[in-house]
Order: sequence, then C-alpha cells, then structure tokens
Amino acid sequence: MRLGAFELNEPLPELKNTHALAMLRPWIDIGSVGSLVMSWLETQYAAKDLGKLARPGEFFDFTRYRPTTYVQDGQRQMAIPNTTLTYSKSIQQVQGKQENGNDFLFIHLLEPHNHSEDYVESVLQLLQRFNITRYCLLGSMYDYMPHTRPLLVTGTMGGQRTQQEANRLNVRRSGYQGPTTITSLISQMAAPLGIEIMSLIVHLPQYTQLDEDYMGAVRLMETFGGLYGAKPDQSYITKAEKQREQIDATLNENAQLKAIVEQLENHYDVRAERRREEESPKLSPEIEKFLAEMDKRFRDEPGTNRRD
Repeated sequence: MRLGAFELNEPLPELKNTHALAMLRPWIDIGSVGSLVMSWLETQYAAKDLGKLARPGEFFDFTRYRPTTYVQDGQRQMAIPNTTLTYSKSIQQVQGKQENGNDFLFIHLLEPHNHSEDYVESVLQLLQRFNITRYCLLGSMYDYMPHTRPLLVTGTMGGQRTQQEANRLNVRRSGYQGPTTITSLISQMAAPLGIEIMSLIVHLPQYTQLDEDYMGAVRLMETFGGLYGAKPDQSYITKAEKQREQIDATLNENAQLKAIVEQLENHYDVRAERRREEESPKLSPEIEKFLAEMDKRFRDEPGTNRRD
C-alpha cells in the first residue's frame, strides 16, 4: 500500500495510543547513539517491519549515501540506503497482570538531499494515518562535557504533560540556535495537528570521538526508561563501563588531556550549582518582607540572646 512516498506492508497493523520514536542520520546521530538506542528498543519491544520509501532515490544522493554489496547464499545482493519503518504492539506487566501500554512506531530517518518538503509531508501523513499521539526524536551531539559526570540530556517539549515528564527526568530545555535539519519541520508541523512533541538529545564529550558511544547510549536508555519503564541493556552497560575504563587509562597517560578534563569538570559543576540555585523555591516579596520583620522583632526582643 502506498502512503505518500512510503510503501507499507499489508495488512496494516491496528495501533493504539501510539508514540512515534525517530532517529536521524547523519545529522544528530553522533557516536551512533540514536542507532544503538533504536536497535535496543526494537529488540526490547519485538518490532516488526512496516515499510520503507518506495523510491529512495527521489530523496537521497547515492554518491553521498553509498549503496553496499554483499553475498548471500552465493548470490550478490545490494543494500540501498533508505528510510525504514517498524512497529510494535506493547504489553506491559503491572502488579502481575498484563495491561496494554503504548504501541510504538519506529522511524529510521535519513537526511534528505532532494524534495525535502515531499519527504516531510510523507512522514506527517504517516503520523496521521496511525493516529500518533507523540513524536519523539532520539539523538546525540558533541558538547563541552566531561565523561566523569552524568551526561546532560536536553530536548524540546510541546505540551504541559511532556514538560512535566522532562522536568521529572531532569531533561533540560534546549537553547540551541543555528543550522539545523530540514526534518525539524516534522516536529514544527506535527504540533498543530495535536501531536505531542519531544526530543531527547544526549550531550557527548568532544574528546572521546567514539564510533559507537555506549556511555551516551546507556544515558539515553536511562532517560527513556524513566518515561516507559524499559531497563537499559546489560550488554550496553558492560560496554559503556569498558569504554570509560579505556578513557581513564588514556587520561592517565596524557597530562594535557587530563588537565582539560579537570577544567570541564569544574565548568560542569559550576553550571550544575547555578541551575540548582535558579531552581530553588522563590518566596514572594510579601513573604520575604514578613519574615524580615519577624527576624527584626526577634532580634529586638528583650532577653533574647541570638547571635549570627
């Protein structure tokens, strides 16, 4: 079945209370964090193939996204880069009973080179066809972060509920301004359709430059788990610990890099303290005035022996 530029497998699944989770290559998949987390999610929720772009060459330049050849059963095959779709119908355990959770639509986006408006429009048609209630982009970016501190997760949120969830998970609102991807139009155009918008972007240390950053992947898994209850994959945790040990060993052999990391730690700690101060409860001017007057009266009361 054709839906916009997508060819979908039939029969189409009946999805309910569905959240769309998307990752985007190569724009915001540093360290392959989005790819790693999406792979984990699709395994976690036993995802099934739903479809892909019918003619990916209308959108992608294959001199930039190279097709690859491989041999299978003695026959040479070709894998063509594409935007692919999978889905899952989720069942969760609640107090020993099975209850329906969120169904998921997983979207593996590739940055389009041509006909970008048609590409965005086709994704929006997909969201509407399956009555998506939330669209969430998962990814990663480089930042001035030390690997020795909890990695920062920022994002955008549209709607009161998503903002409350982000606050609970300590996800900071992104203040980024500058060049972006044309696929950001998906979020911008989905919001007026009544779809909740969210993004979860983990910030990675610039000095690590890992092809597969499991430390970032685990951090994003933890954040996602706070939303939906899924637990991080133990194999990912083991690989993240090994990467951290290797980085620590490199620092011990490189005094200059170690000094840079110490500066990043100081910067991180100062920012964290500043955020705590900004988020501390603020009293109204009337209450502050009342407390000041009470304090003055207490100081002036005969027989008191208060010392500051």
